[in-house]
Amino acid sequence: MKEMEKPSPEPASLETKKQRRRLALIEAALYVAGRPLSLKALASVIRTRSKKLTQRLARTLKEDYDSRNTSLEILELADERFVMQLKAKYSPRVQKLAIRPLLTIGPLKTLSYVAYRQPVPQKQVLDVRGHHVYGQLKQLEELGLITRERAGRTKIIRTTPFFADYFGLSHDLRAMKRQLKKVFGFEHKPKEKEKEKE
Repeated sequence: MKEMEKPSPEPASLETKKQRRRLALIEAALYVAGRPLSLKALASVIRTRSKKLTQRLARTLKEDYDSRNTSLEILELADERFVMQLKAKYSPRVQKLAIRPLLTIGPLKTLSYVAYRQPVPQKQVLDVRGHHVYGQLKQLEELGLITRERAGRTKIIRTTPFFADYFGLSHDLRAMKRQLKKVFGFEHKPKEKEKEKE
């Protein structure tokens, strides 16, 4: 008697299984990163060169999260990036459980000044923020949030791509400055002569 052969899986079910795996990998990548990821980064995780496929899958995952009643959301940002984050309405209740903030208020103010004014000479940052800023700039550089390049007798300070990713901002400098304007809540240029000592 001839042994019965197992029917081979339907191509459609194989495709569905492959898509579910890819969706799970994108979800895992966004969860682990904790910051916005580009389509290129997500494509490398699911091992494809197709940005179109990656974007379609990321949007499918975003729609899935939108339809759930969960505390997490997936957002599509500018520059074809996606991020998984906690919905704003849940932050006040759980904020105290988060690990210590990355930056205290002083370095954060220095970083925001640099981000809005970049590329900015280090001398200008010192004039505005005071000489206590040296330690803050060193800390920001060590965290990978800024770079300092020598230009004659001073240094020019800029934020890094990691800074944009960490704070969910555009990599395009003009777009980033527009986003920062909204965050800071002003439409005019900030006063440069104000020295703050935090």
